[in-house]
Amino acid sequence: MGQIAYVSEVRVERLGGPLRAAYLPGEEEPTVYGMHGSIAEHYGAQPGQFPPHASTIDHLVGAALG
Repeated sequence: MGQIAYVSEVRVERLGGPLRAAYLPGEEEPTVYGMHGSIAEHYGAQPGQFPPHASTIDHLVGAALG
């Protein structure tokens, strides 16, 4: 087996409800994850209950397409 080339050190902090802050290497500010639109509706959130933020699936899709 080859040597490990990189280990990503990420810290995730719960902010309450569905909101989380991810501290990612190379970024000065945390990335806030949450839910919005049909995702929030799927989980039963009422409109305006939580501030809308991109979900983790949004970031995964963006990363895969990028």
